[in-house]
Amino acid sequence: MLFLLLAGCVLFYLLQHIIYRRYWNAGLDVAVDFETRSAYEGDISYLREEIVNDKRLPLPALEVNLALNRALRFEGEAKENANVTDQSYRRDIFSLFIRQKVIRRLSFVCEKRGFYELTKVDVIGYDFFFRRSFHDDRRLKTALYVYPKLVDTHRITLLSRAVSGMIVTQNRLFPDPFCFSGIRDYQPADPMHHINWKASAKGQGLLVNQFDSTTDIRMKIILDTEDSRVIRQEELTEEGIRIAASLASCIMRAKMELTVTGNGMKPIHLKEGAGQIRALYQELARIDTDKPAARICENLRAEREKAGTGMIYVIISANQDIDTAKAVAAMAEGGAEILWVVPVRASDGIVTCNIRNVNVLKWEVQI
Repeated sequence: MLFLLLAGCVLFYLLQHIIYRRYWNAGLDVAVDFETRSAYEGDISYLREEIVNDKRLPLPALEVNLALNRALRFEGEAKENANVTDQSYRRDIFSLFIRQKVIRRLSFVCEKRGFYELTKVDVIGYDFFFRRSFHDDRRLKTALYVYPKLVDTHRITLLSRAVSGMIVTQNRLFPDPFCFSGIRDYQPADPMHHINWKASAKGQGLLVNQFDSTTDIRMKIILDTEDSRVIRQEELTEEGIRIAASLASCIMRAKMELTVTGNGMKPIHLKEGAGQIRALYQELARIDTDKPAARICENLRAEREKAGTGMIYVIISANQDIDTAKAVAAMAEGGAEILWVVPVRASDGIVTCNIRNVNVLKWEVQI
């Protein structure tokens, strides 16, 4: 009798192992997705896990292993089964009955700007006795943009006022002869060719044509993301990216034409519209500061050759080397209106660039 019982146990063990090895991942759906497609630096976002066991075989233990970029740090309850080394790892254990679905939301903090993809998840199933494991890699396709954090409203307002002052300076208020706006009485200072003789003949005095003043103001932000220092100052580069995003947002609200370019990104031309600013944020999120960038002076030299009238430049660069200063000076000598925003350390940062006809704005960064 005991022999039969032992034989039955061995037979059951072997049979369940064969069944689980063959069918453990049949009808098993593992979906992991970012709940939102975008967030800002410092935001809390969520990862959604949805596990479905759609078969008549329970899964006593199912292990799901995730690996996120370490800049996305699990927090709260999601931190319990997580650890951070080269990446943020999380190990979840599920027990699924017949035809059961389990959903979990994992919170994490977006600590750094970037574009983050989750392409696979490691799934491990166990048999009824937890003696054997079965592995499967599930492919995923989900991504998250972490946009640059917009800088303090007061500070960006001061920067916007500096830009506005440059616009007022450039607008000389010369009348545009193509923008007729009405007729008024003649004044001694009016030129003779503005007299409307036909209208004057019908009245009792001289009348002149009146014209509106027009400007063709365009702006270009040139963002420098090169860090050639012996000791890297990544926070200054990141602050420059935040300044570019914040200033572009203000300019778009003012309904001005804007182009944002630099040595670490493709040029983005912006006009009015929410989709336009979103495209810029996405491009800024994709900037990889670990990759070497070309010298910004090369961009500035190329810009000098094609600079046109009515263009205002905002250069955002923490590099104050001689080559960059010479390139900026050359643009100014060509008649370009330039505002150079220089991010520096609040503790010991100094601004050494002093260029004629160039407005230099020191931007202190707490590091």
